[in-house]
Amino acid sequence: MPQARTLTKSQIKQVIEVIQSCSRYPLRDISMLMLTHLCGLRVGEVATLKIDGVMDTTGKVLDEITLSAQDTKNNQARKVMLPRKMQRHLQEYIDGMSHIPTHGYLFATQKQSHFTPNTASQHLKRLYERAGITGATSHSGRRTWLTRLSQKGVSVFVLAEMAGHRSLQNTMRYVTVNDEMKRNAAELI
Repeated sequence: MPQARTLTKSQIKQVIEVIQSCSRYPLRDISMLMLTHLCGLRVGEVATLKIDGVMDTTGKVLDEITLSAQDTKNNQARKVMLPRKMQRHLQEYIDGMSHIPTHGYLFATQKQSHFTPNTASQHLKRLYERAGITGATSHSGRRTWLTRLSQKGVSVFVLAEMAGHRSLQNTMRYVTVNDEMKRNAAELI
Protein backbone atom coordinates (compact mmCIF):
# COMPACT_ATOMS: atom_id res chain seq x y z
CA MET A 1 0.00 0.00 0.00
CA PRO A 2 1.50 3.38 -1.00
CA GLN A 3 2.12 6.05 1.63
CA ALA A 4 -0.34 8.87 2.02
CA ARG A 5 0.46 11.89 -0.10
CA THR A 6 2.29 14.82 1.47
CA LEU A 7 0.49 18.05 0.60
CA THR A 8 1.80 21.48 -0.29
CA LYS A 9 0.49 24.65 1.37
CA SER A 10 -1.41 25.52 -1.80
CA GLN A 11 -3.08 22.09 -1.85
CA ILE A 12 -4.18 22.48 1.78
CA LYS A 13 -5.54 25.93 0.91
CA GLN A 14 -7.37 24.37 -2.05
CA VAL A 15 -9.03 21.79 0.21
CA ILE A 16 -10.08 24.51 2.67
CA GLU A 17 -11.55 26.62 -0.14
CA VAL A 18 -13.57 23.65 -1.41
CA ILE A 19 -14.80 22.93 2.13
CA GLN A 20 -15.82 26.58 2.59
CA SER A 21 -17.75 26.62 -0.67
CA CYS A 22 -19.30 23.12 -0.66
CA SER A 23 -19.57 21.72 2.86
CA ARG A 24 -22.72 21.93 4.96
CA TYR A 25 -20.46 21.99 8.03
CA PRO A 26 -17.37 23.96 7.01
CA LEU A 27 -16.15 24.83 10.54
CA ARG A 28 -16.34 21.19 11.61
CA ASP A 29 -14.65 19.91 8.47
CA ILE A 30 -11.84 22.47 8.55
CA SER A 31 -11.24 21.78 12.25
CA MET A 32 -11.04 18.02 11.65
CA LEU A 33 -8.70 18.50 8.69
CA MET A 34 -6.45 20.97 10.48
CA LEU A 35 -6.07 18.76 13.57
CA THR A 36 -4.25 16.34 11.28
CA HIS A 37 -2.23 19.05 9.48
CA LEU A 38 -1.37 21.37 12.38
CA CYS A 39 -1.17 18.87 15.26
CA GLY A 40 -0.36 15.59 13.54
CA LEU A 41 -3.31 13.75 15.04
CA ARG A 42 -4.29 10.41 13.59
CA VAL A 43 -7.85 10.41 12.29
CA GLY A 44 -8.85 7.97 15.04
CA GLU A 45 -7.55 10.44 17.61
CA VAL A 46 -9.56 13.24 15.98
CA ALA A 47 -12.69 11.09 16.13
CA THR A 48 -12.29 10.37 19.85
CA LEU A 49 -11.74 13.97 21.00
CA LYS A 50 -14.23 15.10 23.63
CA ILE A 51 -15.38 18.68 24.01
CA ASP A 52 -14.33 18.83 27.66
CA GLY A 53 -10.86 17.61 26.62
CA VAL A 54 -10.16 20.60 24.40
CA MET A 55 -11.63 23.48 26.38
CA ASP A 56 -11.55 24.78 29.92
CA THR A 57 -14.56 25.46 32.13
CA THR A 58 -14.95 28.98 30.71
CA GLY A 59 -15.27 27.66 27.14
CA LYS A 60 -11.77 28.70 26.04
CA VAL A 61 -9.79 26.24 23.90
CA LEU A 62 -6.73 24.86 25.68
CA ASP A 63 -3.20 25.31 24.34
CA GLU A 64 -2.45 21.62 24.92
CA ILE A 65 -4.61 18.53 25.13
CA THR A 66 -3.93 15.10 26.52
CA LEU A 67 -4.85 12.03 24.53
CA SER A 68 -5.65 9.12 26.81
CA ALA A 69 -3.91 5.79 26.28
CA GLN A 70 -7.14 4.21 25.05
CA ASP A 71 -7.45 6.86 22.32
CA THR A 72 -3.97 6.41 20.80
CA LYS A 73 -2.72 3.77 18.41
CA ASN A 74 0.08 2.55 20.69
CA ASN A 75 -1.94 2.74 23.93
CA GLN A 76 0.28 5.43 25.44
CA ALA A 77 -1.14 8.73 26.61
CA ARG A 78 0.50 11.81 25.13
CA LYS A 79 0.27 15.57 25.22
CA VAL A 80 -0.50 17.43 22.03
CA MET A 81 0.43 21.08 21.75
CA LEU A 82 -2.17 23.13 19.90
CA PRO A 83 -0.64 25.91 17.81
CA ARG A 84 -2.46 29.25 18.09
CA LYS A 85 -3.87 28.80 14.58
CA MET A 86 -5.45 25.50 15.65
CA GLN A 87 -6.79 27.05 18.83
CA ARG A 88 -8.50 29.73 16.72
CA HIS A 89 -10.04 27.11 14.37
CA LEU A 90 -11.38 25.12 17.30
CA GLN A 91 -12.64 28.20 19.15
CA GLU A 92 -14.54 29.36 16.08
CA TYR A 93 -15.98 25.87 15.61
CA ILE A 94 -17.05 25.50 19.26
CA ASP A 95 -18.44 29.04 19.45
CA GLY A 96 -20.52 28.28 16.34
CA MET A 97 -22.08 25.11 17.76
CA SER A 98 -25.80 25.53 18.31
CA HIS A 99 -25.68 23.01 21.15
CA ILE A 100 -23.24 20.65 22.80
CA PRO A 101 -23.96 17.08 21.63
CA THR A 102 -25.15 14.79 24.41
CA HIS A 103 -22.51 12.21 23.45
CA GLY A 104 -19.80 14.73 24.41
CA TYR A 105 -17.60 14.18 21.38
CA LEU A 106 -16.15 17.22 19.68
CA PHE A 107 -17.22 16.23 16.19
CA ALA A 108 -20.72 15.07 15.31
CA THR A 109 -21.96 13.63 12.03
CA GLN A 110 -24.90 15.04 10.09
CA LYS A 111 -27.15 12.70 12.09
CA GLN A 112 -25.66 13.99 15.38
CA SER A 113 -23.85 10.76 16.26
CA HIS A 114 -20.13 10.92 16.81
CA PHE A 115 -17.63 10.00 14.12
CA THR A 116 -15.95 6.63 14.36
CA PRO A 117 -12.34 6.40 13.20
CA ASN A 118 -13.59 4.73 10.02
CA THR A 119 -16.29 7.30 9.19
CA ALA A 120 -13.87 10.15 9.96
CA SER A 121 -11.27 8.56 7.67
CA GLN A 122 -13.78 8.21 4.84
CA HIS A 123 -14.97 11.77 5.41
CA LEU A 124 -11.47 13.29 5.13
CA LYS A 125 -10.72 11.22 2.04
CA ARG A 126 -13.91 12.56 0.41
CA LEU A 127 -12.89 16.13 1.25
CA TYR A 128 -9.54 15.62 -0.51
CA GLU A 129 -11.26 14.02 -3.50
CA ARG A 130 -13.73 16.92 -3.81
CA ALA A 131 -10.74 19.26 -3.93
CA GLY A 132 -9.20 17.18 -6.73
CA ILE A 133 -6.22 16.02 -4.65
CA THR A 134 -5.36 12.50 -5.73
CA GLY A 135 -3.47 10.11 -3.47
CA ALA A 136 -4.44 11.98 -0.30
CA THR A 137 -5.88 10.01 2.59
CA SER A 138 -6.83 10.70 6.18
CA HIS A 139 -3.15 10.13 7.01
CA SER A 140 -1.90 12.84 4.63
CA GLY A 141 -2.20 15.54 7.27
CA ARG A 142 -0.06 13.65 9.76
CA ARG A 143 2.56 12.86 7.13
CA THR A 144 2.58 16.47 5.91
CA TRP A 145 2.89 17.72 9.50
CA LEU A 146 5.90 15.50 10.24
CA THR A 147 7.59 16.39 6.93
CA ARG A 148 7.10 20.14 7.45
CA LEU A 149 8.49 20.04 10.98
CA SER A 150 11.47 18.05 9.72
CA GLN A 151 12.03 20.62 6.96
CA LYS A 152 12.14 23.33 9.62
CA GLY A 153 14.92 21.49 11.42
CA VAL A 154 13.00 19.85 14.26
CA SER A 155 14.99 16.94 15.66
CA VAL A 156 13.75 13.45 14.81
CA PHE A 157 13.72 12.76 18.57
CA VAL A 158 11.27 15.62 19.14
CA LEU A 159 9.21 14.51 16.13
CA ALA A 160 8.96 10.97 17.48
CA GLU A 161 7.85 12.24 20.89
CA MET A 162 5.27 14.61 19.39
CA ALA A 163 3.92 11.92 17.07
CA GLY A 164 3.72 9.34 19.84
CA HIS A 165 6.05 6.93 18.07
CA ARG A 166 7.91 4.33 20.09
CA SER A 167 10.67 4.04 17.52
CA LEU A 168 12.58 6.57 15.42
CA GLN A 169 12.18 4.28 12.41
CA ASN A 170 8.42 4.85 12.49
CA THR A 171 8.97 8.59 12.44
CA MET A 172 11.56 8.48 9.67
CA ARG A 173 9.14 6.56 7.40
CA TYR A 174 6.80 9.54 7.45
CA VAL A 175 9.27 12.21 6.49
CA THR A 176 9.57 13.02 2.82
CA VAL A 177 13.00 14.29 1.78
CA ASN A 178 12.96 16.70 -1.14
CA ASP A 179 15.50 18.77 -3.07
CA GLU A 180 14.79 21.89 -1.02
CA MET A 181 15.70 20.05 2.18
CA LYS A 182 18.91 18.75 0.62
CA ARG A 183 19.82 22.25 -0.64
CA ASN A 184 19.22 23.74 2.82
CA ALA A 185 21.34 21.00 4.41
CA ALA A 186 24.16 21.61 1.95
CA GLU A 187 24.17 25.31 2.86
CA LEU A 188 24.68 24.55 6.54
CA ILE A 189 28.36 23.70 5.91
